[in-house]
Amino acid sequence: MTVSKAQYPAQSIEGALPRAGHRGLSSLLSPARCGARLFFALLFTLSLCFSLAHGEEIEAARQAVQEWQVGKYTVDPSQALGKPTEESVRILERYIAFPPPPQGLKVNLESPLEEESTRGSVVSFPASVGEQTGEVRVLLQNGEPTRISWVPAGGQLPPWIESPVAWGLFVLVSLGWVLALRGEGILARWWREGWALVRSHARLYLTLNAVLYGLFILGSLTAYASPEMAGLMQRLVGGALEQIGLGEGGIRGGVLEFALLIFYWNFTRGLVLTTAMPGLLLGVPALLINALRYFLFGFALSPALFPTVAFLAHVPTLIIELQAYILGTFGGMVLAGRVLRGEGFRPGLRAVGLMVYLGGFFLLIGAWYEALEIVVLLGR
Repeated sequence: MTVSKAQYPAQSIEGALPRAGHRGLSSLLSPARCGARLFFALLFTLSLCFSLAHGEEIEAARQAVQEWQVGKYTVDPSQALGKPTEESVRILERYIAFPPPPQGLKVNLESPLEEESTRGSVVSFPASVGEQTGEVRVLLQNGEPTRISWVPAGGQLPPWIESPVAWGLFVLVSLGWVLALRGEGILARWWREGWALVRSHARLYLTLNAVLYGLFILGSLTAYASPEMAGLMQRLVGGALEQIGLGEGGIRGGVLEFALLIFYWNFTRGLVLTTAMPGLLLGVPALLINALRYFLFGFALSPALFPTVAFLAHVPTLIIELQAYILGTFGGMVLAGRVLRGEGFRPGLRAVGLMVYLGGFFLLIGAWYEALEIVVLLGR
């Protein structure tokens, strides 16, 4: 028998429930619906506020770049001469924060990229000087520009440092080097020969440690007497790092890229070019360069300028990496001693090479720790 639809009218689930149950379910569903609507409204409002704030910061950065290009922020550092210390520091700080734009700088203000850093928002604009490409970076704090700089593409770093393949190879090299020291291969033999050389000249080695670490401590203590000048030195170092490619917004590959970058820079520029090579001139130039370096490092990295936790986290980096340059200086001084004793240049040259090898391992360990410290521990 066919039953018409009229005999069995379609009903919703709520309609099939008893009246009291229907009212109870409705009373439960209504607050849920209201809560969902309120949540989505709040989410939309927050998104809108974020978009507006994001747009305001980009517009502030765009205007700051235009004003920077016409010279609004530029000061003449010679104005600091003869002024009281505080005023001189302010003038030099402004010059460091807003260096003059290079001649022929062209900036694409229509393609900004904004990133957050521990110091504020960094807005980058593609730029070029002639055929050299790069970007102009604006650091904003509370919507106000506190630093503008032109950064050439890659800074002073080779482009392969940004390659994930290079990061992976660096991990393999690091692990391989550590494991090789436990074996009987050539790396292990160089390691043992290097430390045997250190033991045979223990007095010289300990003296260099005392002198150079002592100069670092002296520089740190000096910063307490003149924190304004120490802060200025720190910002000067920051400006140099910006040009190298280590400034705000310069590292986007995390711990792996940062560790490789630190090792590359410290090994090539710190250990080889400014320690080992001057050390070939009978050691003294390397000693003088590192004496100045350690004092200035202490001055710019003094605990007077950092929160206690941040400074303590950085102490292992200082001890490990500075030891590498002490070893390099030690190699140059051993070379000088052997030449002066008539043993010839070649035995001394081997001493320099062994110390570069030992120092390189210290820089490797220091690079991994520093990358973890800055990216993970300090969240920068």
